[in-house]
Amino acid sequence: MSLQSEGAAYLAAHDAVLAPLVQQFGTPTPAAHGNYYQELVESIISQQLSVKAGAAITRRFVELFGSEFPSPAQILEKDVETLRTAGLSRGKASYIRDLAQHVQDGSVKFDHLDSLSNDEIIAELTAVKGIGEWTVHMFLMFCMGRADVLAWGDLGVRNGIKALYRLKDMPDRATVEKIAAKNHWHPYESYACWYIWKSLDNEPNS
Repeated sequence: MSLQSEGAAYLAAHDAVLAPLVQQFGTPTPAAHGNYYQELVESIISQQLSVKAGAAITRRFVELFGSEFPSPAQILEKDVETLRTAGLSRGKASYIRDLAQHVQDGSVKFDHLDSLSNDEIIAELTAVKGIGEWTVHMFLMFCMGRADVLAWGDLGVRNGIKALYRLKDMPDRATVEKIAAKNHWHPYESYACWYIWKSLDNEPNS
């Protein structure tokens, strides 16, 4: 049985609210793919955008460099104004160059991330401008395939929890963590978030 299947069965057995969602949507899809550098660049591009808009700007961004996704060195060869022609804001263009610089000079490395805890990865990657905790949560879930990430800051997760658990107010971090603990989501918090997104038809990635 795969980790995703184990997680689905576990959540269905422990949380009566999620159980019908497990039945409806089946096995969760988040899985590791290992292209850490590209994932972070694309995450910066897509922040606060719809999936469609983020994909369109990413495509134009790659076209600035030809047909292949650019290396950090290639990104650093282009200034902020050139990167902005792809549809990036000035801030995002600067953040992408900052990430490229960190990778280029070795202050951000990817070959050791698998040995780090979630909190250690969050601390390391949020040192890069433009990469916040939400971005790293998505990275941990959809790139590294970590099953135990509680995306407490994601608006979709908070909206879904408010509706599913019939809360009067939008849940804050403490409330999200309390619901996760009460319903025994650990060690499959990522999959619980995935089912909550699916309940809204609002999965941020796949």
